[in-house]
Formats: sequence, C-alpha cells, structure tokens
Amino acid sequence: MIKKITFLLVLAVAFAVGIFFYVTKQVEQFVQQPLQLSEQQIFTVKPGSSFQRVLSQLTEQDLITSSDIIRAVRHFHPELTQLKAGTYLIVPEMNLTQALELFKTGKEHQFSLTFVEGSRFSEWRIIFESAPYLEHKIKDMSEAQIAQELGLTNDKLEGLFLAETFHYTFGTSDLDILKRSSDKLQSVLDSAWKNRQDKLPLKTPYDALILASIIEKETAVESERERVASVFVNRLNKRMRLQTDPTVIYGMGDDYDGNIRKKDLRTPTPYNTYVIFGLPPTPIAMAGEASIKAALNPEDSNYYYFVASGKGGHVFSKSLAEHNRAVRAYLRQLRSNK
Repeated sequence: MIKKITFLLVLAVAFAVGIFFYVTKQVEQFVQQPLQLSEQQIFTVKPGSSFQRVLSQLTEQDLITSSDIIRAVRHFHPELTQLKAGTYLIVPEMNLTQALELFKTGKEHQFSLTFVEGSRFSEWRIIFESAPYLEHKIKDMSEAQIAQELGLTNDKLEGLFLAETFHYTFGTSDLDILKRSSDKLQSVLDSAWKNRQDKLPLKTPYDALILASIIEKETAVESERERVASVFVNRLNKRMRLQTDPTVIYGMGDDYDGNIRKKDLRTPTPYNTYVIFGLPPTPIAMAGEASIKAALNPEDSNYYYFVASGKGGHVFSKSLAEHNRAVRAYLRQLRSNK
C-alpha cells in the first residue's frame, strides 16, 4: 500500500513538474514573441491600465498573438508588471519583453514641432492643428485670449515666439508649447538687449523684435544678417523710409496674390514702409535667435540699399546710383535665366 502511495506521489510530482516546465516554456515563448509590426508605431498605456489590460490591448491591436497561457505571465515574470502610463514608440525589432521593459521606464516618446524662422502665427496655428498627440486648446481662441492665457501684454501675437524646434510628449497642449516658446524668446531677447550696440535707433526690445522679423523675411543667408540689419539701422538713423517689400506684403493681408504692384507700394497701410517712416507697429513674422542678435548688433557699414543678386544672396550699395546699377544687373540676370 505504501509503495503504491509512494508511486502515486512520485507520479503526481512528476506530472506537476512536467506541467510546470511546459507552462514555463509556453510563457517564455509568449513573452519572447516578436511584435507583429512592419514599421514603428505609437502605443499608449492608459492611466490606470493593469498589466493584464495592456496585454489584452496588444492582442486587440494584433501586435502580439494571444495564448491560453496569457494569465500565467504575471506569475512567472512579476518584474514586467509594473507598467507606467504614457505614449511609447515601439519598433519592428522589439519582442514583447522588450516592449514591456520600455513601458516600465516611463520614458515616453518625444514628438517634435518645427517652426521655421520667418513664419507667421497664422501658419503656427495650422501646424498645431495637424500635430499628433497634442491637446488642442487654442483652435477657437482669439489672439487676445491666447495672450491673456500666456500672460502677454500684446494682443497681437506676431513675433512674440521664438522660431525653433520643440519636443513634447503625449498630453502636452499647444498652449504649453507657446508658453515655452514665449519664455525662450524673452530669455534670448533679454540677453541680446543687454549686449546691444550703443546708439541704436531702437527704443525698446519690442522694436528689436520688429526689426528682427524684417531681417528674417529679407534674407535666409546667415552671413548677410548683420549687413542687412546695418542697412535698416542706417536708414532709420537718416530718417529714411525702410522701403522693404515684406512689410508691404504683410500689410496687404489676404489681398496679396504673389505680386506687388506700384499701386500696392503707394497704398497706405500701417505696415507699408514705402509710405510710413520708421518701423511698422508690430513684427511681421517670427524671428530666430540669429536675426534678433543681428538687429541689436548690426555690421558697421555705410550701406543704405540692397537688392537680390539673382544667385541666392544680395548686392549692397552705399548710394542710390550704385543701387540702381545693381537693380539693372539683377533684372538682366532674371531675363537671362528665362
């Protein structure tokens, strides 16, 4: 009888060990399975999601193959169960264990938004609207309402943000990014203002932003910024009109069709620097750090004019006669390119 009981116990133990090793093997195969991805993908672990719920979510999205063993995973791999809510980037090279290890870190995927120097706030709105995983708060807000939310004193937001690339995680709002951009601009502007040249015809940091925005629209050539700035500073010091086309275009608003005509240069608007003296009332675009620094530290020159060279840069002139020759050369260049 004892031998029979012993045999049955041994058999039971052997069966249990066999089951254990079978389950262990099945669990390992399950957690080592590759993710079923052909390209990288965003995956969100929602707040309050249990480990089991995340596995179910991966199954529902056809990212892993389900198994009857799925509920045993937490018992064999408790180290994989402490997942943190967030939005993560998973890639085809990952297996399930690697994905779960990523979800444990809390290191969410960083999205990015790039705002180009010289762009307008109206363009920023469009970029925000199409940005993925961003909370959209400003869509139905006026510029004045946005300014109030950000604690800005200017109701018109043109030029009040620094144009650069911003990174964000899931749950960030467009207002959050605007706040960061505004703060960064203020830091750059404060530093540049403290280190500005003496006797500039700019009374306030806001004047510097206006001039920087014009520089931004006039040239994309890094080496020309300080020289372009010098032309406008020289003209302001001489009480000459700035006569810069980008301000005219900005003042035309929706009436601009891609061409500036003589009548447009003569039509008064607050931004038409062919008509008004001094700077326009606000910036005409978002400036980058380089243009802000150029506006406050222009090149020491005697240039009062410039025109496109037709080769990507500009020709600078000290007199109107020189400028007119440069204009004629530019027109010849245009005709030869046709």
